[in-house]
Amino acid sequence: MTLAIINGLITSVILETIILMKQNINFQNALKTAFGMSFISMVSMEIAMNITDYLLTGGAILTWWVIPIMLIVGFLTPWPYNYWRLKKFGINCH
Repeated sequence: MTLAIINGLITSVILETIILMKQNINFQNALKTAFGMSFISMVSMEIAMNITDYLLTGGAILTWWVIPIMLIVGFLTPWPYNYWRLKKFGINCH
């Protein structure tokens, strides 16, 4: 489970850094922004998904019927933090 959390964080930060660099932001600022944007959200999402898997299967056993439930839980978990962060900085999503 720790490996899944680490891989999720690395993948997210790399992808966001690349996207930000394509918008003419230098590497250092893009990396800093990527960490600030998603670190807490990604950790909470990964932990929620792993706990859901563990509670429903009795271990770290990924089965087909657990995946949709894990995805829903992982999607909903960071919502409050992301909403608060957007409100704090006065940013709209639309």
